[in-house]
Amino acid sequence: MTLQSVREEVDAACARSERSPGSVSLIAVSKVQPLDRVKAVLDEGHRIFGENRVQEAAGKWPDFRQTYDGIELHLIGPLQSNKVRQALDLFDVIHTVDRDKLARRIADGFQELGHSLPCFIQVNTGAEAQKAGCLPDEIDALIATCRTTYDFEPAGLMCIPPVDEEPSLHFALLAKLAERNGLSQLSMGMSGDFPQAIALGATHVRVGSAIFGERVPPAAT
Repeated sequence: MTLQSVREEVDAACARSERSPGSVSLIAVSKVQPLDRVKAVLDEGHRIFGENRVQEAAGKWPDFRQTYDGIELHLIGPLQSNKVRQALDLFDVIHTVDRDKLARRIADGFQELGHSLPCFIQVNTGAEAQKAGCLPDEIDALIATCRTTYDFEPAGLMCIPPVDEEPSLHFALLAKLAERNGLSQLSMGMSGDFPQAIALGATHVRVGSAIFGERVPPAAT
């Protein structure tokens, strides 16, 4: 696929669900992609990108921001508490708030910055031991803590379904949890399943290989 074909598929999925194409943000996941591939997508006019690691983003995006206006950078990978301030300086949106300690650090960072950023709470919908994310039965409490103790309103919820399960079941669960907590934004859906995610209410889809091709891991040293 290409950026254009992914855009067309997003539009088609929106049309099938009687939604406006503008209701879904397409995040081009540029983690571990060569700079020339990222530049090519920027040159096509795309401006919303996702990165997994603070360190990788720090080495890539300040230079791109010098050349291209209007870049919106999303952190879609796990965030360590000791990297919160750097992340808040680099990114425009955080998708992976998943625990009380991290929420507290982010709230403290907002106080230092004097403004807040949109933050999604990541939900481990499959309760996978190896995966980050707040468990579904703990999500209500974490949202309440963000609102009442740390005085910031979560933007929405995010999930990454287990690779061996039907993703639509997890998208539906995320939508239910969001609705129960009065949240309207859903970060869900990747290269292989974003049309299903859009059908179930995704407002942000995270698409990497379908836009850039397969990832190119850094060479071993």
